[in-house]
Amino acid sequence: MQGFDWAAYDHFGLAAIVLAGTLVASWALSAFIFSEKNRAFLHSIKGVAPPFINIIGTLFALTLAFLANDTWSAHDRATNAVYREADSLKAILSLTLELPEPERTAVHRAVEDYARSAVEAEWPLLSHRQADPGTAARLDNLLILVSKKEVGEQLGLAVHTRVHVQVGEVRDSRDQRIALSQTHVNPLKWLGMAFLGLVTMLSVAAVHVEQPRAALVAILLFAAAAAPTAAIVLVQGNPFQQPTTVSPAPIVAVYAK
Repeated sequence: MQGFDWAAYDHFGLAAIVLAGTLVASWALSAFIFSEKNRAFLHSIKGVAPPFINIIGTLFALTLAFLANDTWSAHDRATNAVYREADSLKAILSLTLELPEPERTAVHRAVEDYARSAVEAEWPLLSHRQADPGTAARLDNLLILVSKKEVGEQLGLAVHTRVHVQVGEVRDSRDQRIALSQTHVNPLKWLGMAFLGLVTMLSVAAVHVEQPRAALVAILLFAAAAAPTAAIVLVQGNPFQQPTTVSPAPIVAVYAK
């Protein structure tokens, strides 16, 4: 049985680390606050004004928001790339309807073969950050077919040029979805976010240093809000993986009868 591809699903492991790390930090900080031997030290640092939390909390929230925006923007770009790819394939079919046989059948079959290969052969590979060479070869074959001299003569210069443009759009859209499927989590960005989260948790504890129970509640509320949110953003790191994988339905419609 083939082993699990840890490199392709590293963001799921990072999401687990975020949840576990937040739990450990919350427990350690709460234990420190409730420890009697630390009571003198905790009383010595009392006086931190509650509005101080807003400064660090805002920095943490902005960092997490930017990371979330990057993730969901990648998902939107991947969806748009799939729709553009499908629209260009359909445009090629429409623009070549006036071709005589056997050229029309050859071009339409090449379009459908590429679309089928993109869905059935390449789509499962995208979740592993890989592309299918066979799909690329079918796209090259389509370009060769529409570039033939007799096809150009039968379509006319304007339509033939438009067909070439659409094949280029298909290639560009495919390249974009492959590039988006190969996006990895930036560890430095998330390390910065984790550091700000820890500092925010410390500031929450410092404000409530004289009231251990209030400090515990505040720490747990912050952890309950921050950790699951960060984990949700992380598990959506690849737009071609579950739980929010981009659907190939627009391309399926190209060859489905």
